[in-house]
Amino acid sequence: MAKGFYISKNMGLAGLLMGAVAVVIIIALAAVYDKEKTKNQNKPVDGVAMLTTASPTTSSTLSTPKDPWEHYRLPDSLSPVSYNITLWPRLVVNASTGLYIFTGQSAVVFQCKKDTDLIVIHCNKLNLTLLNGHHARLTGLDGATAPTVKTSWLQVKTEYLVIQLNGKLTAGKSYRLSTDFQGELADDLKGFYRSEYTEDGGKKVVATSQMQATFARKAFPCFDEPAMKAVFHITLIHQRGTVALSNETVNSTIDGTEVTMTRFEPTKRMSTYLLAFIVSDFDHITGSIENNNVLVRIWARRKAIAEGHGNYALNVTGPMLNFFERYYNASYPLSKSDQIALPDFNAGAMENWGLITYRETALLYDPAISSVGNKERVLTVVAHELAHMWFGNLVTLRWWNDLWLNEGFASYVEYLGADYAEPTWNIKEQTILNDVHKVFAVDALASSHPLSRKEEEVNQPDEISEMFNTISYSKGAAVLRMLSEFLTEPVFARGLSSYLNEFAFNNTVYSDLWDHLQKVRMSLPHTVHDIMNRWILQMGFPVVTIDTATGHITQKHFLLDPDSVVDRPSPYNYTWLVPIKWMKGGVEREQHWLLQETGISNASVSGSEWVLANLNVSGYYRVNYDMDNWERLLNQLTTDHTVIPLINRAQIVDDAFNLARAKVINTTLALRTTRYLSQERDYIPWESALRNLNYYILMFDRGQAYGVLQVETLRMFRVNVIVFLLFNDADFVFMQLFIDRIHPNLKTTVYCNAIAAGGVAEWDFAWQMFKNATVATEAAKLRSSLACTKVPWLLNRYLDYSLDPAKIRKQDCTSTINYIAGNVVGMPLAWDFIRARYGGGSFSFSNLINGVTRRFSTEFELKQLKQFKEDNARVGFGSGTLALEQAIERTTANIKWVAENQEPVMKWLANECT
Repeated sequence: MAKGFYISKNMGLAGLLMGAVAVVIIIALAAVYDKEKTKNQNKPVDGVAMLTTASPTTSSTLSTPKDPWEHYRLPDSLSPVSYNITLWPRLVVNASTGLYIFTGQSAVVFQCKKDTDLIVIHCNKLNLTLLNGHHARLTGLDGATAPTVKTSWLQVKTEYLVIQLNGKLTAGKSYRLSTDFQGELADDLKGFYRSEYTEDGGKKVVATSQMQATFARKAFPCFDEPAMKAVFHITLIHQRGTVALSNETVNSTIDGTEVTMTRFEPTKRMSTYLLAFIVSDFDHITGSIENNNVLVRIWARRKAIAEGHGNYALNVTGPMLNFFERYYNASYPLSKSDQIALPDFNAGAMENWGLITYRETALLYDPAISSVGNKERVLTVVAHELAHMWFGNLVTLRWWNDLWLNEGFASYVEYLGADYAEPTWNIKEQTILNDVHKVFAVDALASSHPLSRKEEEVNQPDEISEMFNTISYSKGAAVLRMLSEFLTEPVFARGLSSYLNEFAFNNTVYSDLWDHLQKVRMSLPHTVHDIMNRWILQMGFPVVTIDTATGHITQKHFLLDPDSVVDRPSPYNYTWLVPIKWMKGGVEREQHWLLQETGISNASVSGSEWVLANLNVSGYYRVNYDMDNWERLLNQLTTDHTVIPLINRAQIVDDAFNLARAKVINTTLALRTTRYLSQERDYIPWESALRNLNYYILMFDRGQAYGVLQVETLRMFRVNVIVFLLFNDADFVFMQLFIDRIHPNLKTTVYCNAIAAGGVAEWDFAWQMFKNATVATEAAKLRSSLACTKVPWLLNRYLDYSLDPAKIRKQDCTSTINYIAGNVVGMPLAWDFIRARYGGGSFSFSNLINGVTRRFSTEFELKQLKQFKEDNARVGFGSGTLALEQAIERTTANIKWVAENQEPVMKWLANECT
């Protein structure tokens, strides 16, 4: 799945100043970037990703499992070979049950690897038809005799169908297990589910699917683990006039009186989580890959296709597929590439092999309404998913503890594919903001975790879902980018090609990749294994400190709260083998490797010379210097900032602010890095500063320091006070009369500020606009802006709306609550709302708790957070368990930071204002 690619919602000054100030900053930057693209920050782009709904569960298992069906991992005695699956989704309500349902038949051929009298296969929320009194029928193949079934039952907790036999299956022999079943075509966004939308005044229903990570078992009984690859023969029965899609091309179609039967070509050998089945009334546009017979299609609602909203995605898909074929040195493995935009989809997108599914906002682009940010989102999400067609689909992780190998890699090379399709955008630079700096904030916590966890730590579905997080996506991308940098991109690509060709249609672990990269000739101080294992098998990252008076270099595990206790042991004692690209006096020098905690380099200087380390942020670490070198760098920024590389200007700001939060340097030094910005004309350093200053806003916007901070920010950006007259009592009339004239890049800012300055009339007007919107990106802008109101009862009403699927789609529930929590007036309302309604299964808790607690910085809020954890310990927090621990850790650190820094920050700002 795609993690997504979003620029911070506070890109302008929307979250930083008052709403009106945001307008001016956005206008200054809108030619290239668009602030509102980030309102999807809480929607990582792949599969279950970070929007997985938590299920009620106890936080730990009290008893040790004894029987095979009590374990969450399948026994190793059986291995699937192929499936024959027939599914019939009903797109109208079943008269007898009042539900939407689907019926199906499945026959899985498997080989016995070890003699056993037990069949354990995943099955969840399916009603199985009894066959001869049992839940399934077993047949021997190729002369094998199948034992009779002794008993069978559904093991609900571990989601298994268990079949005990009267005799043993024989190792080396093949058998067929057949089942008939019925399931609910629910609107829960999991497994085989339904999506609804309105077109031409009528409701339409789509049957669609989301299998990652553990939901294929909800569509048909299967061996639902990524290493259990098989060939799938799919048949869909569907209402005449609808179209059926799956991973492969259509083999045959048989029309009956009321239904059509569509059979598809057998799939390649693949994992269950990559399967897709869709029945809809959609239309499509078609293209192809140059010099290739691969069919490329974009599917969506008929109106969206007719209005050209799929054209941009179609135009960039072919070039990016060509790029990835050359980059991987491997042909696209399938005969088609379908991409489909769904009205209801939990993540941003999902890399189903040959049939990629997306949210509408991630695939459709309307030039007349959508912003530049929306266009960039389509580009990067499509690039991410196409990258998976090889890395993740052709070669697949063996188990979910190595999820970063799939998602981190796609998150890295998405920038390469996107850059090829849009070479003038300089999009590769965005990885610093959207991956490296983003994940630093999480990986600097004592409650972080390694990229690759032990298999025994990742077993239950909730534990698997928890792996779809910033560490897997963004840290994975950052360390792979670092690896590519010190190997060089051509060497890295050759190793990848070797890896993909050897393990095609199979599964791997991370060490297999290291083996193939090591085979490519190179000069390194240690093996790829030795270097990279330190980055993936221990959490966190170092801060590298350079003393330019002596050339002495040290490294230390960087923690945002230096007083926090790290309980997780490290096999490497939290030291790393650190590649340091650096320059002295503006000239790049030979790469240095820091191989121990301390070392000596040629980084000593004299006079006005300065040292800059981690050029282009090619390494995954922060950098600190002696005070004299900090002063020389600040002086260089003031006199001629262009001498320092663009990405490093952003790095200096981000490192300084975070080193100050960790008490490594003082806060006023960090604030001084922003003085030069009046001369800065590039986006990335601005965004780096805005994100860090936004932390000050979150900490101070409920106290007296906020007034001083606003005044200084106004001075820093030289904003004309006439901006504040933009939104007044005439806002409502203005917006009604000129709504169609607002530039797409400014709509979120205009909508938000108009609603914030207004009252009930403005809110209700925007709500009607939202309900009537037919373009998903426009609806998304309005939905986020509705949270900008300062009227408490309207925010409370909006919170209630978020749980009503007739008003807010289920896919948007969590982000809507987070938008409200992002409003200083709405934050306590959202927190009360969550505490009052949390029952273990109503919210996407990881994103929710991260969003709602961003401002928490008081002892009272910390007490409430801990009490919430205690009160709900029995029901548990599912895949949000780690997120809750991190929220407590962040709040503790915030309390300390505010106590220690509010006075010096106010004093510095007051001095700057005089």
